[in-house]
Amino acid sequence: MKRIMLLIGTNLAIVLVLGIVSTLTGANRFFASSGLDLGKLLFFALIMGFGGSFISLWMSKTIAKWSTGAQVIETPANSTEFWLVDTVRRFADKAGLPMPEVAIYDGEPNAFATGASRKSSLVAVSTGLLQTMTREEAEAVIAHEVAHIANGDMVTLTLIQGVVNTFVIFLARVVGWFVDSALRKGGEEQSGPGIGYTVTVVICDIVFGILASIIVMYFSRAREFRADAGAAKLMGTPRPMMAALRRLGGMEAGDLPQNVATAGINGRPGWMALFSSHPPITERIEALQQR
Repeated sequence: MKRIMLLIGTNLAIVLVLGIVSTLTGANRFFASSGLDLGKLLFFALIMGFGGSFISLWMSKTIAKWSTGAQVIETPANSTEFWLVDTVRRFADKAGLPMPEVAIYDGEPNAFATGASRKSSLVAVSTGLLQTMTREEAEAVIAHEVAHIANGDMVTLTLIQGVVNTFVIFLARVVGWFVDSALRKGGEEQSGPGIGYTVTVVICDIVFGILASIIVMYFSRAREFRADAGAAKLMGTPRPMMAALRRLGGMEAGDLPQNVATAGINGRPGWMALFSSHPPITERIEALQQR
């Protein structure tokens, strides 16, 4: 449950805050002052939905550093840091990318990539991963994260999140309007929606937002297969990535904050897999074996 809440946290919180503020400040009168104007509502939902997702993307690198305690390597201080920076640079050059920021953070085995664009990205690796993996396995994980950047996964997932946010905001306010109209049926007429609308919209924003996260996580799992394939291409063989995944299969991947959890290395069985950002490791290994 903690993992699920982390995965849906940042974006949902931003959308909820924007939605509640707009409702309490009367911004809903823009599309509901004299009956429900679906055209204006759709425009409002687009602005709010994509606004929330792009704010989350814009803040992603800063929040990732703050929430994990990741320290960017400005000047390598030891052989491990020299190796890490050189490895990221080598893969970035091979993928035709500008050099990402490279960081290390204390924690259990995990890694992530984040950032607003290919030109403003971050690759962070945990001390646990560096200490427990062989150099070749760690290289495979780093190649996987660089592949995420090369594939533009952060921006793609943001666009998908923006689309589902738009539908969440749109549908929540349509439902809120009809509930409010039903509650006020036969009562006094008033300009604009009432308290029934406000309460219903807040509840629907939360419920629809959780359901929408299932869609976002589906696309997130699909991008993991592409990043695994990208790592295999960067390394010239899928074997190191398969070895890294097998080792990770026997580890408990460290928890990540909500804004970077979709870029880490994890997976959940059963119905919780619907909320997992990563496919089961066995499925990822099988996909690599078919290459």
